[in-house]
Amino acid sequence: MPTTEETVPVLRARLERTERQALARQRQLERYAADLREVFKQERSRSQELRRSYRATVRALANAVEARDAYTGKHAERVTAYGLELARAAGLPDDGFAQMEFGFLLHDIGKVAVPDAILFKTGALTEEEYALIRLHPVVGAEILRDVDFLGEGKLVVRHHHERWDGTGYPDGLAGEAIPPAARVFAVADALDALTTDRPYRPASTFADARAEIRRWSGGQFDPSVIAAYDEIPDQTFAALRERL
Repeated sequence: MPTTEETVPVLRARLERTERQALARQRQLERYAADLREVFKQERSRSQELRRSYRATVRALANAVEARDAYTGKHAERVTAYGLELARAAGLPDDGFAQMEFGFLLHDIGKVAVPDAILFKTGALTEEEYALIRLHPVVGAEILRDVDFLGEGKLVVRHHHERWDGTGYPDGLAGEAIPPAARVFAVADALDALTTDRPYRPASTFADARAEIRRWSGGQFDPSVIAAYDEIPDQTFAALRERL
């Protein structure tokens, strides 16, 4: 049987061996953690680069659509800025903002299929011409059908002319059947239309535009989006416009 003098060195050696093993495991775990951090960093960088590429592509498409009409220059960018501000006030989930932004920017892409003679006609449209223009949300959604990264943004393209009371197009959706982002967009779109000069009328002030938009709460527009709109001062929208 080993004496106490013999046991102590053995125990000390075991303890030192255990400590060395624990230290080696700790260092190995630290290397794994460092590797994971580096992989995450690289993936995040690739993801950010991919998002930048997507955004650049979407903006190029939006600019190509708007290049046809000098009177709506930067309309897509303005309505996107207004729409995202409204979406925040309305409490829409942040994780959907990227796809929402793409949908806002590309809302009128279907107008590429509308002949210039109809799109820029100064006189009254015939029923056939108006019916052709009303198809642009469907055409736009079809153009973007297989562009997966747009996600829910494609619903904005199809449904941005639906009305809360169900009298809009192309599907006659009403109330909460209309996608939330499309309901937000409808208010932002009206705001930009009213506050931009047109050949047939001068631009309204933001205050006058607000009064007009309020009149259509519950008709053209979702009352909850109008309530969110009323939380945002006119100066905020004016500042957004100035920055573009």
